[in-house]
Amino acid sequence: MAVIEYFYTHMSPWAYLGHQLFQEVAEKHGAVIRPRPVNLGGVFEETGGLPLGKRHPARQAYRFIEMQRWQRRRGLPLVFRPKFFPTNPSLADCCAIVLADMEGPALEFSDAVFRAIWVSERNIAEDEVLAEILEKLGADPDYVLNAAQEPAAQEQYALNARKAIESGVIGSPCYVLNGEPFWGQDRLDLLEDALASGRQGFHGL
Repeated sequence: MAVIEYFYTHMSPWAYLGHQLFQEVAEKHGAVIRPRPVNLGGVFEETGGLPLGKRHPARQAYRFIEMQRWQRRRGLPLVFRPKFFPTNPSLADCCAIVLADMEGPALEFSDAVFRAIWVSERNIAEDEVLAEILEKLGADPDYVLNAAQEPAAQEQYALNARKAIESGVIGSPCYVLNGEPFWGQDRLDLLEDALASGRQGFHGL
């Protein structure tokens, strides 16, 4: 059975745009998804990436062009300039880590958090917003929110960043299959090809 390491942050519109389709692709091929929420700041520092605000205006403008293209392609609602962007995603990321660790609805939680940012324009850095999402999913909000701030979740969050760097991850989302990174939701067709063929992973020469 194939295992896909899923590196992402909830502040990524690209992770949101690919989230549902990624799950469909994995399910179609009987693959297991391991959610690995990650702090992109540390990944960028190690891999030469830049936070959005530090990128050249031409790159920032092109990002919006791509967002419009892929929003149309995926047929998903998307607010291009949400009210609470950027905000700190670490608590939401760690809640997903806790849910994954307890074999709870981590992917469903992430879908709801993505929509809170990119559709409903809510601030996912607020406990109340996350508690509401957790409650709707049947999870215990107090337990998950408290556990997300405990050392175990924080250590896993840091470990995810180290694993991301070691795996060649350079942005969100990145799907790692057999040690091969597929960066961006626009690579889901290539990921599906790899799953269908069962080939060994490609690596840097």
